[in-house]
Amino acid sequence: MNREEVLAAFDREMRREAVADDPGAVVERDGDVVRQVGPEDGWNGVLWSGLRSGEDADAAIAAQVKHFGALGRPFEWKVYGHDRPADLAGRLLAAGFIPEPVESLMVARADGIPGAPVPDGIRLVPVTGQDGVELVADVHEAAFGAGRVHIRERLHAQLAAGTVVAVVAMAGDVPVSAARMDLHPGTRFASLWGGGTVPEWRRRGVYRALVAYRAREAVARGYDFLQVDATDQSHPILLRLGFAELTTTTPYVHP
Repeated sequence: MNREEVLAAFDREMRREAVADDPGAVVERDGDVVRQVGPEDGWNGVLWSGLRSGEDADAAIAAQVKHFGALGRPFEWKVYGHDRPADLAGRLLAAGFIPEPVESLMVARADGIPGAPVPDGIRLVPVTGQDGVELVADVHEAAFGAGRVHIRERLHAQLAAGTVVAVVAMAGDVPVSAARMDLHPGTRFASLWGGGTVPEWRRRGVYRALVAYRAREAVARGYDFLQVDATDQSHPILLRLGFAELTTTTPYVHP
């Protein structure tokens, strides 16, 4: 995998030419900025900025603060390690944005992910309807403390549109882990999200099994690459599975 070529493809397909990834959201182009405007409880933010100078950046930042402010919504500006100008992050800080933890943009060829055994006592159940959606919401609440309403609404809409693959790991009748893969039609990328596991089942191979499951599903659907915004916890596991770090990504949130 040529990292520079894949990063350029990611920038083009997933950022500059992005399509909305949230039910009820739209992608808008405002000069050199590509933004997603979603529902109030959905993701709102800047996906791409083709800025050339500090002056351009300050004007674009002010315009987006004004736009989302008029909507009464907090929003996120995703800053990647190679974005320009080089001091974009500092200019966002000066404009009142708050940085969240740095993550790694990691990508792997979907057909290069090794198989992984499902741990003893675990079975993987595809999510196809209401019962599965509720199981995913249960796991997200236990693993992340995440709100249940939005994940339910999002998954229902994505399942109806055929833009998601979701799976739950069950220990008997108890859901212990869940993950999803967002499909991005018209691109070569599928993105991995979730992968949350309840504490008592961590470090037992469940996460690896969920990655391998989604890789097989991506290949079956014709996607070339898997993309993850990886935390410090998942980064070493993904490296062992064949993912490469292309750059960093930091969410800057404006309240």
